[in-house]
Amino acid sequence: MAKQDFQKDKEKILKDIEVLLNQQTLVILSAVDERLERAKNEMRLEINNWINTLDKFLKQLTDFNDEFRKMKARMGKIEEILKEKLGVKVE
Repeated sequence: MAKQDFQKDKEKILKDIEVLLNQQTLVILSAVDERLERAKNEMRLEINNWINTLDKFLKQLTDFNDEFRKMKARMGKIEEILKEKLGVKVE
């Protein structure tokens, strides 16, 4: 009889331990999920900051290239005028 009682107590204790371990696992997973979510949001913000920085840089580069093309065209016209009017070839 004592052996049966011991076996029942053992099974109950094992079930209780299993329930507690499952609860603990859920708490841990929930904490990890929250932390990962925060990290993911921080990473998104950081990526957005980099995207904005790159957009600004590319805009400046594009503006510079546009201005350079305009200046090059103007210089070409000036060179033509100098050659035509003064006979000077600029290289």
